Amino acid sequence: MNEWETLLEHPKGDRGELTEKQKNIIQAAIEIFAEKGFSASSTSEIARKAGVAEGTIFRHYKTKKDLLIAIIEPVIRNLLAPFIVQDLDKVLDQRYNNFEEFLRAMEVNRKHFLEKNLSLFKILIQEIPFHPELKELFKRYVTPEPLAKLDALIKHFQAKGEIIQLPTYTIVRLVGTSIIGYLFVRNIIPSDVPWDDEEEREQTFQFILRGLKVHQVNQK
Repeated sequence: MNEWETLLEHPKGDRGELTEKQKNIIQAAIEIFAEKGFSASSTSEIARKAGVAEGTIFRHYKTKKDLLIAIIEPVIRNLLAPFIVQDLDKVLDQRYNNFEEFLRAMEVNRKHFLEKNLSLFKILIQEIPFHPELKELFKRYVTPEPLAKLDALIKHFQAKGEIIQLPTYTIVRLVGTSIIGYLFVRNIIPSDVPWDDEEEREQTFQFILRGLKVHQVNQK
């Protein structure tokens, strides 16, 4: 069974499990949305890839947006939310000697998750900023608990004088986009392009650490 099939195994509650045709449609939609983006994809293209008539898609999903939500909602609910709340807690609840130690633990924690779910993650990153429905799903299932712990952890390192006084959301954005960007590029870069993974990883850490160090701000 594919990773996404486990996530979407019971997506419709008491209305039953996915039919084989629905599974084929969703598999095709995941591949096409990840490759081309939602806006550039068409239901006719999805239907061809799934081996069904285009009308079959609309019997199950009224619009292309409904198909997107049928993919993303259970991913956020069944994969992303438990992972962030439970798995991320394993990192946040540990004691760290310094901010760099915490940063490196976070990178290891994200790496396995992204590698297993690259196509689904790519759709999330591409589409959440452009669809209010997906933003609301993300807020509902994901953000409150881990952000509270991150806030406490960042304030701890700020009080120690290790990182600059910026709002928690700003630091999370700066660190998160750097680490996720490294992991994302690492997994999509063509095999014939030179890539020293250890060097890229280390440069990412150093870029973040140099940017957040207190003494760099004080020198201005």
